[in-house]
Amino acid sequence: MLRNLLALRQVAQRTITTASRRQFENKVPEKQKLFQEDNGIPVHLKGGVADALLYRATMILTVGGAAYAIYQLAMASLPKKQN
Repeated sequence: MLRNLLALRQVAQRTITTASRRQFENKVPEKQKLFQEDNGIPVHLKGGVADALLYRATMILTVGGAAYAIYQLAMASLPKKQN
């Protein structure tokens, strides 16, 4: 029982210490350089194709939603004709 407990403690310590040794590459300076570059592109589009697609999807949904809201307001304000 004591041997199993010691083995478990060693495994736990080993995974904690080896996990802390793995470091990720710091990409912040690269991103700062990309976003601070003066190339005429708006900051919300400097991330590339994914940013452009997200921007366009957002604009389509916004314009479509506004048009639908105006349509619904018009339909609600104009009563239907009774036959």
